[in-house]
Amino acid sequence: MSNKFAILLLLFNFGFSQSQLPLIPQPKSIQINKGRFVLNDQTVIQADAAMFEAQYLQQAIKQQTGMELKILPAAGNVSKITLSHPLEDFAGEYKDSYGLTIIKNKVVITAENNQGFFYGIQTLLQLIPSQTKEKVNLSCLNIFDQPKYAWRGMHLDCARHFFPVSFVKKYIDYLAMYKFNTFHWHLTDDQGWRIEIKKYPKLTEVGAWRNGSMVGHYSKQKFDDKRYGGFYTQEEIKEVVAYAMQRHITIVPEIEMPGHAVAALASYPEYSCTGGPFEVAKLWGVLDDVFCPKEETFTFLENILSEVIALFPSQYIHIGGDESPKTRWKKCPHCQALIKEKGLKDEHELQSYFIQRIEKFVNSKGRKIIGWDEILEGGLAPNAAVMSWRGTEGGIAAAKQKHFVVMTPGSHCYFDYYQGNPKNEPLAIGGYIPVEKVYSFNPTPKELSPEEAKYILGAQANVWTEYMEDAQKVEYMVFPRIMALSEVLWGTSNPEKYADFQNRMIQQFSALDKKGIHYSKVIFEIKSKVIPSGSGIAFDLHSAKNSKNIRYTTDNTTPTWNSNPYTKPIVITNVIQTIKAAYFENKKQQSNVTEQFFALNKAIGKKVTLLNQPHENYAGAGVFNLFDGVSADRSKPAGKEWLGFLGKDLNVVIDLGKIETLDEVYISVLESKGSWIYYPKQIEVFFSDDGKDFESIAILTLEDIKALNGNVHVSFLTQGTRFVKVIATNMGKIPEGNPGAGSDAWLFVDEIRVN
Repeated sequence: MSNKFAILLLLFNFGFSQSQLPLIPQPKSIQINKGRFVLNDQTVIQADAAMFEAQYLQQAIKQQTGMELKILPAAGNVSKITLSHPLEDFAGEYKDSYGLTIIKNKVVITAENNQGFFYGIQTLLQLIPSQTKEKVNLSCLNIFDQPKYAWRGMHLDCARHFFPVSFVKKYIDYLAMYKFNTFHWHLTDDQGWRIEIKKYPKLTEVGAWRNGSMVGHYSKQKFDDKRYGGFYTQEEIKEVVAYAMQRHITIVPEIEMPGHAVAALASYPEYSCTGGPFEVAKLWGVLDDVFCPKEETFTFLENILSEVIALFPSQYIHIGGDESPKTRWKKCPHCQALIKEKGLKDEHELQSYFIQRIEKFVNSKGRKIIGWDEILEGGLAPNAAVMSWRGTEGGIAAAKQKHFVVMTPGSHCYFDYYQGNPKNEPLAIGGYIPVEKVYSFNPTPKELSPEEAKYILGAQANVWTEYMEDAQKVEYMVFPRIMALSEVLWGTSNPEKYADFQNRMIQQFSALDKKGIHYSKVIFEIKSKVIPSGSGIAFDLHSAKNSKNIRYTTDNTTPTWNSNPYTKPIVITNVIQTIKAAYFENKKQQSNVTEQFFALNKAIGKKVTLLNQPHENYAGAGVFNLFDGVSADRSKPAGKEWLGFLGKDLNVVIDLGKIETLDEVYISVLESKGSWIYYPKQIEVFFSDDGKDFESIAILTLEDIKALNGNVHVSFLTQGTRFVKVIATNMGKIPEGNPGAGSDAWLFVDEIRVN
């Protein structure tokens, strides 16, 4: 770093103040100074007129304010915005950094390269209101800024639902607004093949179209019969790649293999294990038919990848590798012979062989592969990078093996999950990731040493579109969570100051309105949670605007302005009680009614011990979720009330504090096979007076659980006990013939009641 740049950095840091300017991501360093710069139609942009960044700034200012500024290579002593290279080179650590200085007669954006200029322009544009004006006053300031992570990504699944080039470009613009630099484009899956491959025209003639789609949630198993599909020509791909490159965004294409391949196999069934026939899948989820690892299949895939690599200049090519059942491979004579020939242990090592074959080919083209964390199974390909989605464990393991990692865990980064109360939200796959949780994400796990942490490239959010039928729904699920992730990846997020971020986020909404972006306003809805309160529970309510304007009722009536004003968490005192609440402004209701039904029982507020902890993706409020008096909404599976255990049993002991007379234990479990969620093999209830010697009271088999649809009531003759133990035995490995066969099953559990 040059001495002059070091001095500049020190100057920017001197007198640093956390600004209330509505900037996202928050810059590394901001210094607010006295004075104003006046932006008007006499202001000029001093830059090379052929420079895209200058043209981009010119057009963006026109769109936001109506002002049409000229671009001049030399502007003299006039009001101007200057794009200026620093006096000395400051490459390396500060490659994508920029400085933004606003003084009374000029704005100067300083950067080493055009990418830095582009980031500085995004910051400047956020300072300019999105409304038609003849002039805009900008505070004088100094900003120095640079990103923390090299991979700042967003993903979009165009296989389950297809989005036209016009929206893909809009999506890239959204990424550019918040300084993302990677677009992971999911182009192939069981439900559709979306990229033209000249050598194999049937991939789009057949594979791009399905004869119906699921209607409603997977659990309903309902379909329409409407022909659906679409694909991108190679010319359209080139157009989108060029568009993204101008905005300093790298597109990483994903071509799924060996699983999620039914659309390809419907087109060319000879590359399967069975020979087909197949049809492009209507069903969401994971299907058994995958590519067969024979020589002609590798030739097929290498020819496809050759065309893909020619279209996309990205360093990485994503090859999927996730959720690939071994069902067909186990019964396939060729696969079994190949396992023996290569001295492989099992089908997992066969998948590793498959991935390594593909990697060698991609490497021969001067590129690298990246895949979902299942590519770790059976041994990781030598130069592969890993995208860790099933929690952070895969990423940690890969980094410790000195492989590069992109973190994208379902706990924080799945934007197809609900962002508000599922009861009030449009249908989603499940899960619960509000803005605040995204903002709390740390892509670098604490388990890694400083040296190992260098292998964390960054993170991205995944936008799977099974339940996003159109562009508006995608926007709704992405915004405003994209803002929280942008600040996480820029490296300036601070979960302890979430309120500051939320304030800046809300100030961005007017710009989203101007752009016509259909964003979620769920943060303005009443946020609720059940919390412990003494020996019971309480209902905590919060509004991003003003919690004092919340009104609530406890008698199941609709709240009005004259109802109880909310001042503190509402203690639940009745065995059966419904709380309803709404937010008001000027005595008029401004939010949906938040409604919660509570059913108390003898386990509420008692000491509880959980032997196995839930998976981080479905951890909720921990064991408290099971004893909060709230039952999960089964109409929207896998929402925030459920705890998820991956391959583990539920084993919980409740200490009632004294001998209590009981005649019923209730437990709620879920089945959603397409999401690999299965009923437990059995549920067993035990009693004990001392917490040491437990007696089995009842055992319910899988057949019993199915007959009760997961709402398991265990009734018995009245008897006294102090300790109650409940064990729900996980299905373990998913049986053959089921979605996810051979993988660990999820066990989803909600409310446990004892009476």
